[in-house]
Amino acid sequence: MMIEYIIRLCVKNYKDTTNKDVREQYSIVGGVLGIICNLFLFISKFIVGIMSNSVAILSDAFNNLTDMGSSVISIIGAKLSNRPPDKDHPFGHGRFEYLATLTISLIILFVGYKLCETSIAKFYEPEELEFSVWTVAILVLSVIIKYWMCLYNRFIAKKIDSSVNEATASDSINDVIATTGVLAATFAQQFTTLPIDAAAGTAIGVMIMYAGYGIAKDMINVLLGKAPSQKQIDAIIQCALTCPYVVGVHDLRIHDYGPGRTFASLHAEVPDTADLVEVHAALDVLEDKLYTTFQMEVNIHMDPLCTNKHIINKVRHILDRIIQEKYPQCHTDNLRITAGMVRLNIICDIHVPPQDYSEENSIKIRKEINQAMQQYDDTYRVVLAKIMPEWRHHRLRQTQSKQTQVN
Repeated sequence: MMIEYIIRLCVKNYKDTTNKDVREQYSIVGGVLGIICNLFLFISKFIVGIMSNSVAILSDAFNNLTDMGSSVISIIGAKLSNRPPDKDHPFGHGRFEYLATLTISLIILFVGYKLCETSIAKFYEPEELEFSVWTVAILVLSVIIKYWMCLYNRFIAKKIDSSVNEATASDSINDVIATTGVLAATFAQQFTTLPIDAAAGTAIGVMIMYAGYGIAKDMINVLLGKAPSQKQIDAIIQCALTCPYVVGVHDLRIHDYGPGRTFASLHAEVPDTADLVEVHAALDVLEDKLYTTFQMEVNIHMDPLCTNKHIINKVRHILDRIIQEKYPQCHTDNLRITAGMVRLNIICDIHVPPQDYSEENSIKIRKEINQAMQQYDDTYRVVLAKIMPEWRHHRLRQTQSKQTQVN
């Protein structure tokens, strides 16, 4: 591929994509290529649009101009996001990349709106189109260039996990569709007096706005703290369960401070009969493995699970009685206990009928069960009670089998 050759030529140590400086160079290369390609397309389409009097081609030209601005923003975002951590930003400046992507999406939305406004006006004041070979040639060349830009941006996005390049790739494939539509409208307009050119310009504007909205929505979700995918959660749990002492995992939390700047924490359940020094050493090894596998720093909290069958059976009996009295339609699963002198923590899942499931009801159930347990013993605490509808139970079977062995 041409892009691979360009990357090898321009990026030093191009294989080390986990290095922040290498990621920045990838982004700069992508941005510079975007500026060159979009500037060429804007000038070409602007000239052809003026000559042919086509609002659709002019709309497409200004779309390319905004894409060039987006490439400039991506370069600035790459530079800013690579700044080292400081006193006020101890986790670095990686979210600048997300802000750059959000800015690009807002520009796309604005341009799409203005193109719709201009194209709709052409319905009331149509103008005759000038058709030429140059028009067709420029539009066909635009489709080819934009398709290549989509490919190289996806290549870079995959290599360095870049939301900016992924957004640019999506925008490029939308441009391919839009320019193909302009080409078809330009042909069709030669055989009819209907305002096909104005309709095509409006459709392009709407499509540009829709693409901008999608990108903005994704970035706002990330900045607000988007939940990790179930696939990622399962992969991390499965990796944690490869540690010989870990029999279960809960309270996994992931914090995204930008590409390559992900932090996480989890509670690892281990038998309380294990040697704590050996467990601590094994968890240190696990933290290194998680970092190598997922490129995230993971802080592991150790929860020593009670293996005393007498205590387990006693707590299970009390918990089941409370559930039967207060919530007979519910049942518990995956009971685990961490027992100490000052507190006994009860960890379990509670399943409710789907029609009874709500956030408000979950808070109520957890509070009432906690209060009822403390009437038996004030050291009892239900520190984790996953409350979910029956069909949302996603506990990994490997965790269940290991827990059964402990209990």
